[in-house]
Amino acid sequence: MDKLTVVLLFGGRSSEHSISCATAGGVLAALDPEAYTVIPVGITHEGAFVLEDNDPAKFALNSSALPVVADNGSRVRWPQSASSREMTVVDAAGERSLGPVDLIFPILHGPFGEDGTIQGMLDLLGLPYVGSGVLASALGMDKHFAKSVFQQAGLPVAPWRTLSASDWAEAPGTAYAALEELGLPAFVKPARAGSSVGVSRVSTPDQLAEAMTVGLAEDNKVLIESGLIGRELEIAVLQGRPGDPTRASVAGEVVVTGRDFYDFAAKYLDAPGVDLVCPAPLTAEELAEVQHLAIRAFEAIGGAGLARVDFFLTATGWVINEINTMPGFTSISMFPSCWLASGYTYPELIDELIAVAMAHARHGS
Repeated sequence: MDKLTVVLLFGGRSSEHSISCATAGGVLAALDPEAYTVIPVGITHEGAFVLEDNDPAKFALNSSALPVVADNGSRVRWPQSASSREMTVVDAAGERSLGPVDLIFPILHGPFGEDGTIQGMLDLLGLPYVGSGVLASALGMDKHFAKSVFQQAGLPVAPWRTLSASDWAEAPGTAYAALEELGLPAFVKPARAGSSVGVSRVSTPDQLAEAMTVGLAEDNKVLIESGLIGRELEIAVLQGRPGDPTRASVAGEVVVTGRDFYDFAAKYLDAPGVDLVCPAPLTAEELAEVQHLAIRAFEAIGGAGLARVDFFLTATGWVINEINTMPGFTSISMFPSCWLASGYTYPELIDELIAVAMAHARHGS
């Protein structure tokens, strides 16, 4: 079989830039050079597309030096029209062809990448890619609209109120009224950010102002959400090939032992106070139910490729926390861990994501 040429697209303008780079390091290490020609394209914080090194070690994640895409002076050029798949690069040596590409793997997290913006550009150019399309990406990125869609589909979600920056500036009492209605503790979350960036736990009303400031630094609208008492579990989802059903992994559990919640440091910097248990101890009935709910959530937003769906198991049953249409792939991330416990190695998981995307591209779906 001929090798596939895959553009690995990472970095980006969001606050999750370094997590995207760390994911890229993992994926670069997992892609078999006998099966793929990989073109690593980094997006700088300023939004420049640069040709990066195919060096997984360059993007290792550690707390002292988070990986970044630096502007090395090169500029990657996308195809000039949808009738071509040839990419080029301009650097100090001039302009040269990178050849035609088969697939884009956009491992971008947060705004300007996971939210439908890159997906729209790739659709305009007629380039197939891994993951959800414009609508599902935009829905998955926006917690307010995702929860609204889930609610309309009859899926259980935590009560919430959404406030804009102008709401907070002009009528802050609205936020305090929402907090009183929802009860304590509550969480304040940016509507369109991931990796727990900008999230605060509010245990007393006098903590709300700081939480709103932190959340609104990431987005111009935030959610105030009821804090739920229960176990925190996650399911990884994989789309099937055309005609095949969507699949759900075993559950992974986030056990918080010494932190307020599963925050950025615990997710990516292996900070203490959180244990990840995979597979999580669930009855066969509980697992079947949460897998079914995860697939329903994925299909409710029109998802494609992959997702991670986060849940709380409360005294009254399952509640969806959120869906992530491009979850992290770092070595301690839950998405690959769940599939590892379900029978896929990390390289096999990457191969499957590429194979599914290619199959749907050929099928026109």
